[in-house]
Amino acid sequence: MSKQADLSSGRKAPARWPALVLGAIGLVVLLGLGTWQVQRLQWKEGLIATIAERVHLPPLPLAEAEAKFASTGDIDYWPVTVSGEFQHHGERHFFATHDGRSGFFVYTPLLLADGRYVFVNRGFVPYEMKDAATRPEGQVTGTVTVNGLARNPLAEKPSALIPDNDTAKNIFYWKDLGAMTATAALPPQAKVLPFFIDADKAPNPGGMPIGGVTIIDLPNNHLQYAVTWYGLAAALAGVLGAWLWRSRRDGQA
Repeated sequence: MSKQADLSSGRKAPARWPALVLGAIGLVVLLGLGTWQVQRLQWKEGLIATIAERVHLPPLPLAEAEAKFASTGDIDYWPVTVSGEFQHHGERHFFATHDGRSGFFVYTPLLLADGRYVFVNRGFVPYEMKDAATRPEGQVTGTVTVNGLARNPLAEKPSALIPDNDTAKNIFYWKDLGAMTATAALPPQAKVLPFFIDADKAPNPGGMPIGGVTIIDLPNNHLQYAVTWYGLAAALAGVLGAWLWRSRRDGQA
């Protein structure tokens, strides 16, 4: 081999390392994303199984629901039944979509017989019906019985991408029980149960709010995502391998 070829080979060899390092980093990232999706798949399958089991159980009386939450911290999707009087002046509005329309879920404090409160998600109203004056028939008075699903509270905002709650305009983007309680014009030192209740599909007078908005059939695309990330990792490994083989062959030529 000539001296010029030796110099050319020497110049090419070091150039491989940046590409190899970047390729290795990309491979690790893709494999990590695939593994994360596998873990998410296992979590989602467990959650779906739990929901499917719980929603068909007999409804718990409120006292039993409280005891279960106190002992486990988890009452999500458990059927419950509760009676009380809605305090419509304190309804809080959670920004949401339903059947392709934007609007709000109406969270209304329910005054229990013992003087405590629980926030009930009565259902969906379209954006133009946020003001309760536009749906007076649905502002039922007197003692009512609500059947629905208990929902766990959120300890903090789920993601930095979610806007902060606008309590001045009564628009909530995440279910902050403390903020809802503080802005619902409840009596000082009011005691509020530490979970929500999503009302079932029982129709409200006037048709609003539309109940039964709890999402039961959760999407589960994590397997497809995992296959995609692992497939990209395999493709990248193949490209790197082919490139290394060709580089080595050219270097030996």
